[in-house]
Amino acid sequence: MPKTKKQDSGSDSDSGPDDRNKPASKKAKESAAPKSARRDSGGDNATTWTLEGLRQVRINEFRGRKMVDIREFYEKGGETLPGKKGISLSVKQWKKLLEVAEEVTRAVEN
Repeated sequence: MPKTKKQDSGSDSDSGPDDRNKPASKKAKESAAPKSARRDSGGDNATTWTLEGLRQVRINEFRGRKMVDIREFYEKGGETLPGKKGISLSVKQWKKLLEVAEEVTRAVEN
């Protein structure tokens, strides 16, 4: 025998997605034209290096921790915004990468 749902006629029932809070839109906190090494005048003081085209390395802070962010950016409405393609490394991870950099270079060249 199929189960039936009880419907509550009280005011606290869920009437559907219309009455739910919509999530905040995700917007980039920074926008900048690609340049070699520089300091933004914004509040986060991000240092930026351009690797190639819109691929950049930036030093950012996330939850109070410094991160090395290697990311592909895109342009939208005259602004340069961070894309999904990239990686953020902690200072410890960045130092480890630098330790193995020569070995990786040798492997790439062979």
